[in-house]
Amino acid sequence: MIQAAAQPRRFLNPQDGYVHVQVTQGETWVTADAREVLTTVLGSCIAACLHDPVAKVGGMNHFLLPDGGGQDRAARYGVNAMEILINGLLRQGAARARLEAKLFGGASVIAGLSDVGAGNVAFAEKFLADEGIALVGGDVRGTRARRVQFWPVSGRARQLAVSDGRTLAARELMVAEATLQQESEAPHDVELF
Repeated sequence: MIQAAAQPRRFLNPQDGYVHVQVTQGETWVTADAREVLTTVLGSCIAACLHDPVAKVGGMNHFLLPDGGGQDRAARYGVNAMEILINGLLRQGAARARLEAKLFGGASVIAGLSDVGAGNVAFAEKFLADEGIALVGGDVRGTRARRVQFWPVSGRARQLAVSDGRTLAARELMVAEATLQQESEAPHDVELF
């Protein structure tokens, strides 16, 4: 079940027999299909993987920055992406009290630049604590990009190192800067005087 405007790419992986769903920036995927594995590649971005072990449903989001943005880019921001993910799980029969989370990403992959990843991690950890959702695993911070695979029905996750993290980081940084620039140029509904 898709919860974000963009539709992730899906393909049958002949090596493992699973349907791989690639979740990229601004996307969220929720499923109760045991044949699906959710995948993403992260630098400073965060992927939250949530799972209800009783309802056997889970999902993943992939967000770029903690908050902000207009409706056209809402799912790129953690504050919206987390709500989209949780609401999607609840619609599939999950109970908020049973949700378990694993967080991945938030790396500082380009030395000398602002640490967007640290801000993303701080936001995600605080959001989960405020919502009473148990953080049971994952891997955040550091300096390397990572590829994540998440089996939403079982809650299993696996992380692999990405050899070309600089290219990924540069792409993430470019998208983040463009998003922030668009935000600053957009007309505002409130006039302060």
